Amino acid sequence: MPVLTLTGNYAVAHAVKLARVKVIAAYPITPQTTIVEKLSEMVEKGELDAKMIRVESEHSALAAVYGAASAGARAFTATSSHGLLYMHEVLWWAAGSRIPLVMAVVTRAIGPPWNIHVDHQDVMDQRDTGWIIAVAQENQEVLDLTLQAFRISEDPRVYLPVIVALDGFILSHTTAPVEVPEQREVDEWLPPRRQPYVIAPETSIVMGNIAPDEEYYMMRLSMQKAMGEAKRVAEEVDAEYGKVFGRSYGGLVECHRCEDADYYIVITGSWAGDAKEAADRVREQAGVRVGVARVRYIRPWPHERLREILGNAKGVIVFDRAVSFGAKGQLFTDTAASLYDYKVSMRGVIAGLGGVDVPAEDMIPVIMDFVEKVEEQGFVYEPSYWLLPPKYR
Repeated sequence: MPVLTLTGNYAVAHAVKLARVKVIAAYPITPQTTIVEKLSEMVEKGELDAKMIRVESEHSALAAVYGAASAGARAFTATSSHGLLYMHEVLWWAAGSRIPLVMAVVTRAIGPPWNIHVDHQDVMDQRDTGWIIAVAQENQEVLDLTLQAFRISEDPRVYLPVIVALDGFILSHTTAPVEVPEQREVDEWLPPRRQPYVIAPETSIVMGNIAPDEEYYMMRLSMQKAMGEAKRVAEEVDAEYGKVFGRSYGGLVECHRCEDADYYIVITGSWAGDAKEAADRVREQAGVRVGVARVRYIRPWPHERLREILGNAKGVIVFDRAVSFGAKGQLFTDTAASLYDYKVSMRGVIAGLGGVDVPAEDMIPVIMDFVEKVEEQGFVYEPSYWLLPPKYR
């Protein structure tokens, strides 16, 4: 298996090429643009047999691939930040129509003020649209998740679109060694595209007419059931991918040193690497057994798996790179809901908004302060702990 030095964005492009996508629609936005630039280059060179559609907006980009996928084509687009918000209406159409589709989202802060650096506010804003949402930690996983996304989206038990999220600049523009499968291997592993129906001039199928209220209700129920099935499918696909290509990631949640942990960090995205380093250093320096539960799929939410991992914890710290204003961090809210009937001490940490760096050195004092409180008080519940940037501490 060849090893290439790729940015996260180029890892997405290589995965899309390997998946033999037939329609790509593109509108540029930092830091996503180089994904579709690379794909356009592949099409122009004849390396990828696909139709490249250049549109006037992100809304149109998703509308174009939604239409192409509805007609039976394997389709792809990518966006970030304000572009994703502009697409928001069409996300509902694609999911509500049960159309298999894959989109890369390069996570980036939302203005005002303008900010092109990483946080998770943009992708967290899409949790309720009916899209499956996977989040990568590093560039190799970006490629692998993108390939897996096509397999999951097109599984007859699922038929829902998938977002693959990767952190802006930290992954999108940073190069790393990436093992790229051979085309023949992917062709054997990824079956021809499937979907429940195809809209074409010769068919009598349409989507978008006003439906009876009861039918609308039942369609939403079918989406919820498909999300439930997607948990099983994602686990199966990750395990099978590991057997074929030698890499798997633990399914819905990756565990780092969870086997004997008393305290856990729950986190998603690239900064999970910093959390793992912090957990290792706390073990070495303070003798506190800390593990990391890295959430790989924020939708469907891995409720059962997190209960299995965290149910006997002394304490859980959730790091969020986004916030639901007037409530808590989104990861914290979902994690707390999963542990509603367990008396587990919890702290929700809001940090890293707008690209503020949060290295292991900044995580360790937050972890140790929480551990000391739990050991002294027995039970601690702090859902909104804001870790300020260094200049404001």
